[in-house]
Amino acid sequence: MSANGSPAGQQPTATYDSAFLKACRREPVPHTPVWFMRQAGRSLPEYRKVREGVGMLDSCMRPDLVTEITLQPVRRHGVDAAIYFSDIVVPLKAIGIDLDIKPGVGPVVERPIRTRADLAQLRDLTPEDVSYVTEAIGMLTRELGATPLIGFAGAPFTLASYLVEGGPSRTYENAKAMMFGDPELWADLLDRLADITAGFLKVQIEAGASAVQLFDSWAGALAPADYRRSVLPASAKVFRAVEPYGVPRIHFGVGTGELLGLMGEAGADVVGVDWRVRLDEAARRVGPGKALQGNLDPTVLFATREAVETKAQEVLDSAASLEGHVFNLGHGVMPSTDPDALTRLVDYVHTRTAR
Repeated sequence: MSANGSPAGQQPTATYDSAFLKACRREPVPHTPVWFMRQAGRSLPEYRKVREGVGMLDSCMRPDLVTEITLQPVRRHGVDAAIYFSDIVVPLKAIGIDLDIKPGVGPVVERPIRTRADLAQLRDLTPEDVSYVTEAIGMLTRELGATPLIGFAGAPFTLASYLVEGGPSRTYENAKAMMFGDPELWADLLDRLADITAGFLKVQIEAGASAVQLFDSWAGALAPADYRRSVLPASAKVFRAVEPYGVPRIHFGVGTGELLGLMGEAGADVVGVDWRVRLDEAARRVGPGKALQGNLDPTVLFATREAVETKAQEVLDSAASLEGHVFNLGHGVMPSTDPDALTRLVDYVHTRTAR
């Protein structure tokens, strides 16, 4: 397969030679590509306008809204890739898990998974469960043309943590209690979630996504030995499942500096790095054969234009020796970020790295 999901030997799609996909493949690029996690969202007034009166999960299931929201930052900022607008709990909702995304709180699960009998809530995900995803991506790829679309999903560990805790947590005591106290149940839970996650990514790729990102938002709460034993096998299963499509696979977590090598080992082609580790040091930890993504501190965008450019240049300098680099933030765009600061940052990176 080619890196855009087309069978090898066929004419590449319009996105194949994009700067973003070239960087993911560790090929020479015309400039360092830029996109931002959470680039489509609350920092944009046009996003807030179209979301008025529409719940988060409802907005993820409306192809017209998904298309408009996904396109907004591409139009405004001139980023090198779009990321599909959704939420990591969408596939769980699609298979019938009783959950909701409550404003100011996050995903809340009505019946947390705490026993083996509770696993019955987790059935396989089918394309029919998320037909709105297929429809939305079809609409998006027609609009995006040569701009790649990144599909995404939550990693099994992060999904399991929400399901076991019943919602967001700072300590993950219930999830870790299961992981340490009932490792067989934990392994079975993550294995089922790996299948659901892989199914969700496959739908996105088959509909036209040019790359995928696996978000393990909470993996930074784990020690490396626990990650290797209790989490890596499920993430690796997801990456193996989508490998035949040939699209770049990105792996990202927050606070995962100690896990970077393991996250690359799970099967990613590109490892996302948060702002706590310089990219040259991250490359040493990850090892050869991987591109890196990152890693400007999102709070830098609240500083002066000169300060933003200084810090962005530090990121570019630390990436100078990388095999491939996709410029991003070290986490998502914060809701109160000035959109113009993002637009200026894209222009700065493009200008400074033009070859």
